[in-house]
Amino acid sequence: MDSRTTPAATMSSARPPGLQIVDAMTPAVLVLAGPVTRDEVAGLCDDVRALLDTTGAGVVVCDVAGLGPPGLGTVDLLARLQLAARRAGGRIRLRDPDPALHALLDLVGLRFESVEMEGEPEQREPPLGVEEEVEPGEPAL
Repeated sequence: MDSRTTPAATMSSARPPGLQIVDAMTPAVLVLAGPVTRDEVAGLCDDVRALLDTTGAGVVVCDVAGLGPPGLGTVDLLARLQLAARRAGGRIRLRDPDPALHALLDLVGLRFESVEMEGEPEQREPPLGVEEEVEPGEPAL
């Protein structure tokens, strides 16, 4: 038997305790299920720091699809997670944010990169300042 092969008798399908280990090419994913209480925020910040430390990727993807309707508690959570990541030398990116969450984050002045879900086209508003083609002599719209 090759030294890299594990005998079937010792293999286990149970997930090991603790954070999942991933390689440096794969960003770590932290799934956020809501609502998140204020007591849980510190633990989630610790999770972000630990994921950045163990992967070395510099990015933690936060899956925010399960947070529910966005509110100021969600804004506070994401701001604290981003601050924890920045202090650890990394950043967070949002996966599957609700359009209302994007609007709320823009309203309070927080910017986050978003990760596209596999198979879904990226949805963006058209850039400002783009005009439709007009005939010569007609006013621009």
